[in-house]
Amino acid sequence: MTNAQDRWPDARAAVRQAVHRFTTLVGSCPAPTRTLATKAWSVSDTAAHVLSIALLYNSLVDPDVPLPAVPGVEAALKHTTVDTVSALNVLVLSHLTERDADVLCRELLEAVDRLHRATEHSDPDGVVRWLGGASVTIAGLLAHLTNELLIHGWDIARATGRPWPMPEADAALFFHLFFIDMVRHDHGVLIDTGVRQPARRVAVAFRSAYTPEAVVVLENGRCTIAPPGTPADARITYRPARFNLMLFGRISVFSAVVRRDVVVGGPRPWLLPGFLRVVHMPNS
Repeated sequence: MTNAQDRWPDARAAVRQAVHRFTTLVGSCPAPTRTLATKAWSVSDTAAHVLSIALLYNSLVDPDVPLPAVPGVEAALKHTTVDTVSALNVLVLSHLTERDADVLCRELLEAVDRLHRATEHSDPDGVVRWLGGASVTIAGLLAHLTNELLIHGWDIARATGRPWPMPEADAALFFHLFFIDMVRHDHGVLIDTGVRQPARRVAVAFRSAYTPEAVVVLENGRCTIAPPGTPADARITYRPARFNLMLFGRISVFSAVVRRDVVVGGPRPWLLPGFLRVVHMPNS
């Protein structure tokens, strides 16, 4: 079985659980339009952002559902890179103007329910075009949306002093089903950001207790997944929830390493910074 087929029931269950936890958390905030979840976004802004993703994903899996009504969004989606996602978010949120938390939560629950129903009989390995022309599986879409709910739920919980456990098995879906399978198919222009490339080929092995090992190779500005058993220059062993928080800038690399949420090894770990300079996630 493929990654997507093997974890498809998990991905479907995880996104349903995450959206109910997320909307309950947002609904418990006494002043969602005034409480900052991040430096730039209120709790309501954050909920609107997650809703925009769920609406987009409905349009990707169902040809009868149009893209969100945002002028220029189709062109923006095609050319987005990891370093311009923030500009895309600003564009979308400027046109998705609803900030009533109750309305946003209701619409988010409805959007995820529609997505769940629309993909009930889908091939989890089926591919859609994502940001930057990347090819993402249907299972990967659900894994990505689950991660958005978990990461932004963490933002809100931290700002409001509420607990926010992040199930490791659910968090693991992001890297396993979304990132690895996207690289396996085609990552489009997502990492075409103009940053300095490593001088040589770099192979990095990623492993966790919840996922099989995958070796990602960066060479000449393109990432591929190497065959099993390919020797790696560096090896990253990670705890999925904290690893994702580190990838998206919520905790520092130093904190993740000191707490052993991320353990770096391999014969040439000094090549890792050059790899991560190119292969990284947005902070939004």
